[in-house]
Amino acid sequence: MAAHSQATEQPAAAAKGGMHVETWIFVALTVFFVIAAVVYAILAPTEPVGIVALSLTAGLTLIIGTFFWFISRRLDEPRPEDNDEAEVSDGAGDVGFFSPGSYWPFTLALSASLVAVATAFLLWWLMVIGVGFLFWAISGLIFEYHRRPAHH
Repeated sequence: MAAHSQATEQPAAAAKGGMHVETWIFVALTVFFVIAAVVYAILAPTEPVGIVALSLTAGLTLIIGTFFWFISRRLDEPRPEDNDEAEVSDGAGDVGFFSPGSYWPFTLALSASLVAVATAFLLWWLMVIGVGFLFWAISGLIFEYHRRPAHH
């Protein structure tokens, strides 16, 4: 019995600390983009667009890296991707995608394109209508399969 409990604890211990690889990838990217922004600022001081773009990219990778860091501390059970002993079937199951027969992504894209065209031409009345359609499409996408709880 003791040998069995050690065998079941070993893979969990090996998989402990999942998502740390992703965290370090994004932290390394943050450092890279900060260094690239500084070098770009030195080599092209009259071009602020590149400096801003590299700085915003560094900020985005920092946000993603800290998100992964916080998530990796909160995960109770290890992910199958982090376990060397995992089988393919361990990662199977519902992944939460929407059904392929749904028309709501199409309506969402049409609504977003309507808002984009209205913004390009500064048509305020069409922007308001487009945002209304956008909220309608988002609500349809989210609540497509929602069923209210049964009242017994």
